[in-house]
Amino acid sequence: MYDYFNGKLIFKAPTHVVLDVGGIGYHIHISLTTFSQIKDQEQCRLYISFQVREDSQTLYGFSTEGERQLFNHLISVSGIGPNTGRMMLSSITPEEIQSAIINGQVQVIQKIKGIGPKSAQRVILELQDKLKKQGPDALIPLPIAKQSVPEEALTALVMLGFGKPQAEKVLNSLVTSDLEQTVEQLIKAALKRL
Repeated sequence: MYDYFNGKLIFKAPTHVVLDVGGIGYHIHISLTTFSQIKDQEQCRLYISFQVREDSQTLYGFSTEGERQLFNHLISVSGIGPNTGRMMLSSITPEEIQSAIINGQVQVIQKIKGIGPKSAQRVILELQDKLKKQGPDALIPLPIAKQSVPEEALTALVMLGFGKPQAEKVLNSLVTSDLEQTVEQLIKAALKRL
């Protein structure tokens, strides 16, 4: 239904943005990979995957067409919903996911939070041939209220479905005063511990 939205970023967080397109503000869920590519932009284009469920209609946005295609492939696998697909794209890069699927690396997929051995095998089994046909260049990226880094990371983890106390505890153990970490680095490190 929607191919992409091009507009002004009114709000940016690691899990979602509000994009003003022609005076209408769209709440669009994003992956951490997309956030890292658009966080310094005022205007952007997001490629949209519109997901309709019986109880919701949700927009998922991606900074590249390749990431959107991979997301749509992932959610086509039985047992992988949009939130799990977004979690996968937030945990490791789309290129790493594609490489792991093509090369049959179950252990790489299995490291992602919420993906067990059977789900990892199913993802590889169902997508390996499709991604091989697309070729290795399918994911080449196209040119394209202030919180502290730990606060942004906490907000993102809570929106991804983790309990606030648990997420706060993990983030507190990761935050070190002598080392500057980006929001993306902090969230990826936390995802490995949650």
